[in-house]
Amino acid sequence: MDGGDSSGAGAGGAVAAAAKWRSDASRAFQYYLDRSTPHATGRWLGTLAAAAIYALRVYMVQGFYIVTYGLGIYLLNLLIGFLSPMVDPELDPSAAAEGPALPTRGSDEFKPFIRRLPEFKFWYAITKAFVIAFVMTFFSVFDVPVFWPILLCYWIVLFVLTMKRQIVHMIKYKYVPFSIGKQKYGGKKTGSSVSSPKD
Repeated sequence: MDGGDSSGAGAGGAVAAAAKWRSDASRAFQYYLDRSTPHATGRWLGTLAAAAIYALRVYMVQGFYIVTYGLGIYLLNLLIGFLSPMVDPELDPSAAAEGPALPTRGSDEFKPFIRRLPEFKFWYAITKAFVIAFVMTFFSVFDVPVFWPILLCYWIVLFVLTMKRQIVHMIKYKYVPFSIGKQKYGGKKTGSSVSSPKD
């Protein structure tokens, strides 16, 4: 009886310790993830490094093309969400009836472009996808033999058709999902811009 109780207590302690470790690890991961939010350039450079490592791995093993194709389809889906507005005038008639909900040129009131998929979530999903795909390349069950040029051609056709539809949507509703060329406002200038007091 006592031996059974002690083994049960030991198992319960191990489960509690594992749960605490998982909670601490999750909290630490979220902390560093939150701290990376303002550093967009560094985050994207890290994602480019992850993509390069994945591409090198696929090139070295000469396989896992079906995993790469699935990754490409997923990235295309994320890109469409990143380029699309939060409220699509084609899908929400009430938004279209109230007038343009997207930034337009001319005398219309400026309304900022709000993405369906924010930049940070876009980056996080892409990075996680590359990491998962990289891990999958270590399991031969995912290495399905396929003729990769057919998959590549199909993905290129799908990409062109999807982007053409997205560009037509941008032109129709007069919005640009990027802030390139838009006026930016900075804070107060310091240093040489401060005038010296008169004598």
